[in-house]
Amino acid sequence: MINKKNNKKTPKINPFWYYGGVIFLFILFQSFSGGLASNEVNQISPSKFFEYVSQGDVEKIDIVNKREVKVYLSEEASTQDIHKGTVSPYFSLSGRSANYRFEFGDLQNFENNLKKKEDENNLSIDINYVTEQNIWGDLLLSMLPFVIIIGIWIFIMRKMSSGGSGGGGQIFSIGKSKAKLFDEKTDVKTSFKDVAGLEGAKEEVQEIVDFLKNPSKYTSLGGKIPKGALLVGAPGTGKTLLAKAVAGEAKVPFFSLSGSDFVEMFVGVGASRVRDLFKQAAQKSPSIIFIDEIDAIGRARGKNNMTGGNDERENTLNQLLTEMDGFGTDTNVIVIAATNRADVLDSALMRAGRFDRQIYVDLPNINERKEIFEVHIKPLKLADDVNVEFLAQQTPGFSGADIANMCNESALIAARTGKKAIHHQDFLDAVDRIVGGLEKKNKVITPKEKKVIAFHEAGHATVSWMLEHAAPLVKVTIVPRGQSLGAAWYLPAERMIVQTEQMLDEMCATMGGRAAEKIIFNKISTGALSDLEKVTKQARAMVTVYGLNEEIGNVTYYDSSGNDSFVKPYSEETGKKIDKEISIIIETQYQRAIELLNNNKEKLTVLADLLLEKEVIFKDDLQKIFGKRPFDEEVVEEKVIDTKEEIVEEDTPKE
Repeated sequence: MINKKNNKKTPKINPFWYYGGVIFLFILFQSFSGGLASNEVNQISPSKFFEYVSQGDVEKIDIVNKREVKVYLSEEASTQDIHKGTVSPYFSLSGRSANYRFEFGDLQNFENNLKKKEDENNLSIDINYVTEQNIWGDLLLSMLPFVIIIGIWIFIMRKMSSGGSGGGGQIFSIGKSKAKLFDEKTDVKTSFKDVAGLEGAKEEVQEIVDFLKNPSKYTSLGGKIPKGALLVGAPGTGKTLLAKAVAGEAKVPFFSLSGSDFVEMFVGVGASRVRDLFKQAAQKSPSIIFIDEIDAIGRARGKNNMTGGNDERENTLNQLLTEMDGFGTDTNVIVIAATNRADVLDSALMRAGRFDRQIYVDLPNINERKEIFEVHIKPLKLADDVNVEFLAQQTPGFSGADIANMCNESALIAARTGKKAIHHQDFLDAVDRIVGGLEKKNKVITPKEKKVIAFHEAGHATVSWMLEHAAPLVKVTIVPRGQSLGAAWYLPAERMIVQTEQMLDEMCATMGGRAAEKIIFNKISTGALSDLEKVTKQARAMVTVYGLNEEIGNVTYYDSSGNDSFVKPYSEETGKKIDKEISIIIETQYQRAIELLNNNKEKLTVLADLLLEKEVIFKDDLQKIFGKRPFDEEVVEEKVIDTKEEIVEEDTPKE
């Protein structure tokens, strides 16, 4: 409501004030009526009452609700000086007002005491038993539950109505979109300059932004604006950051929300929010819609028949498909979505005309990691010995989020030790902390167990040093970290494809730990659990996925569509054959590792003793013991193209 005289808005009255006022009036009236009753007579003690009875001043009494006594004096006693002014000046609904009142405990005891006083003084007092009801109090108590229920209902409805954007205070605004709008009025500081690496992804997304800014550049050649772009990649690779950069660079309205914002407990709300979202985007066309974690509503339909045909998520997806490519969708609205589960998305959502482009955001290579480091170390106070290029080499397989976490962790480590700046070693400690876990120097390990752990890790290092295609060693440690009692760190070569010999060498190096235990102690332990798990997965992939086994042949049982099935895609006889070939591959590499370690048993022992002494050894220590690897030069020649890298951690024996 607007006041025309001063052109100011008159504040609205909250409906809860009315309900509060009604309840307050009830309480006030009840208190007032209770005050009348309490002021009607004067309070006395029971002993004082029996004293007046003995004097013969009491004419009659009313026993109210078996817990209270109202005392009425005789006319002669009322004129005495001691009793003057005892009659209440307030009007009494019952006629004559009592002179005194008091409460007693047990009714039977009170009656016996009163009877005794009457017999002693030869008196006869008129006794009336009265039941009084508080009408207004009972009415208030009976209405209070209904008032509470109505208040709660109004509160819920108001919360629901305020949940949607532009709801105008209406209950049905729950179906409104929850998207957050970024436009020229919003200060979005993120730009493409803040996104390190991701050059290919930035180029494609930047082209979409450029299309919205200068459509004539493309339409003059007959091109059409793409309907959507799907950002696919591992967690932490920068998909959402790339979308924030689009919001900062685009000079068009940008609607941002998550896939879970469409999901609600009420039927039809998800589809209603989709319609409202595209309606708002069309009104501000040209515009961009960004849906993060779209797999929350975009999963393939028909996977779970138990939900029936009226699945709320499927209805939301159907509405999204219609809005993206249906009759009347000629507005310049581009949909950008992000997910790390592209394999579970519905095929109708992935086709051309809806998401025309699928932009893969991969883990950064060494050059991109260096650029990401340059971005995240800007706010840090660094020492002179920090080598960013070396850090990029030592963090293969790290995503952008991992690097940001590593930079922050290095600052915490430096501050924890009281340093004034972050040194290079702090970054290396941060890598160990993130990948391996917290260092546990106070963990109780017996000397015998420590010796087993040392030979286990020395076995990994020795076998990997002797094999051409095994990953180069970075360092070996027997200091417990996380759940492992020790670890061997490798730096795998960056390969786009993996050959059979390379996989077999990696499996052999993985089995080197158990082989060393067998050679030195003639016993094996439970510490090779993660080693066995790794080689079993590799061997199974060789046989059933990549077709690298001669006995099974050039056959794969891998389903790239992601359709899960309870029925195996091969016969029972083939399954037995697969299990046999997997066992043969693993045992062959195990015997190969034993042979290599037997030929270098003395050097293995020297390495294990050095590991027991230092607890952490590096590549230089192995080179002093074993000499230079004869195939190092060939490995260097192969590492020309920078691709994805991974750090491999080998768990050690556990107690």
